[in-house]
Amino acid sequence: MNNMRAIITRAIIATSVAVCAIVAVPDLTFAAPDCNLKRDLVRADLSGCFLILADLSGANLEGANLFGANLEGANLTGANLTGADLFGADLTVATLTRANLTGAKLFRANLLAANLTGANLSSATMYGTDLTRANLTGADLRGADLTRATLTGADMRGADLRGANLTGANLSSADLFGANFTDADLTDAFRRPGISRADMDGVKGLDKVKGLID
Repeated sequence: MNNMRAIITRAIIATSVAVCAIVAVPDLTFAAPDCNLKRDLVRADLSGCFLILADLSGANLEGANLFGANLEGANLTGANLTGADLFGADLTVATLTRANLTGAKLFRANLLAANLTGANLSSATMYGTDLTRANLTGADLRGADLTRATLTGADMRGADLRGANLTGANLSSADLFGANFTDADLTDAFRRPGISRADMDGVKGLDKVKGLID
C-alpha cells in the first residue's frame, strides 16, 4: 500500500513539473522547429537544427529559416537558398558550389573554409561573416554587403564584386586576381593593414573603387 502511494505521489509531482515547464517555456513545446529534411523545405523552420554533414544538394530551401543552424560539412551543392535566413549559422567546410544565395541573410555566419565556387551571393547580407580561407572562385557577389567580413586567405579569383560593400572588411592574404571591384566600397578595408592600389594587382574596376588609401 505504501509503495502504491509513493508511486502515485511521484506521478503527481512529475505531472506538476511537466505542466509548469509547458507554461514557463511554451516555445519548447509548441514552437520547436521541425528538423525533418524529408519534406517541402521552402520557407521551412530549421532554426537551430543540427544538420552536420547533411546532404542537401539541389534542395529547395528558398526563404527557409536556418537561424543558428549547424550545417558544418553539409553538402549544399546547387541548393536554392534564395532569401534564406542563415544568421549565425555554422557552415564550416560546407560545400555550396553553384548554390543560389541571392538575398540570403548571413549575418555573422561561419563559412570558414567553405566551398562557394560559382555560388550566387548577389545582394546577400554578410555583415561580420567569417569567410576565412573560403573558396569564392567565380562567385557572384554583386551588391553584397560584406561590411566587416573576414576574408583572410580567401580565394576570390574571378569573383564579381561590382557594387559590393566591403567597408572594414579584412582581405589579408586573399587572392583577388581577376576579381571585379567596379563601384565597390573598400573604405577602411585592409590587407596589411590598409588597402592600396598596389594590393589590388590584377583586379578590375579600380578606377571606380571607393576607399583605397592612395
